[in-house]
Amino acid sequence: MFYWRNMVPAPLTTEGEARDVVERFYAAMHANDFAAAGELLHADYLLDWPQSGERIRGRANFVAVNAHYPATGRWSFTIHRLLAEGDQVVSEVTVTDGELSARAVTFSTVRGGAILRQTEYWPDPFPPAAWRAQWVEQT
Repeated sequence: MFYWRNMVPAPLTTEGEARDVVERFYAAMHANDFAAAGELLHADYLLDWPQSGERIRGRANFVAVNAHYPATGRWSFTIHRLLAEGDQVVSEVTVTDGELSARAVTFSTVRGGAILRQTEYWPDPFPPAAWRAQWVEQT
């Protein structure tokens, strides 16, 4: 990849670097240190929530949304899976404040040691369909 204006190669992010940035991001979120999490975001950061049609633009807005979320207690983050390929990281995380518990699947792009973009899905749980009970197990 090249910057066309200067014809200088764009800095590449390795899988290890991308994974490390995302792990540090979740550690800061788990500590409820949203300002520290914001420091791991790129200056041009974008977060998309496709299910609600919302976009968070920039570090300051990200920090404000998380700091003002009406939580019952401190947030806790449990990483179930973190897969990295190049500058892309996919994570599956459970988030809870002690009362609310949700699962998030996040696609992150890391550039220059910071998270440039995230697309985050918050799937809602639903009861199993009775018609398939003979073929499935409850987890």
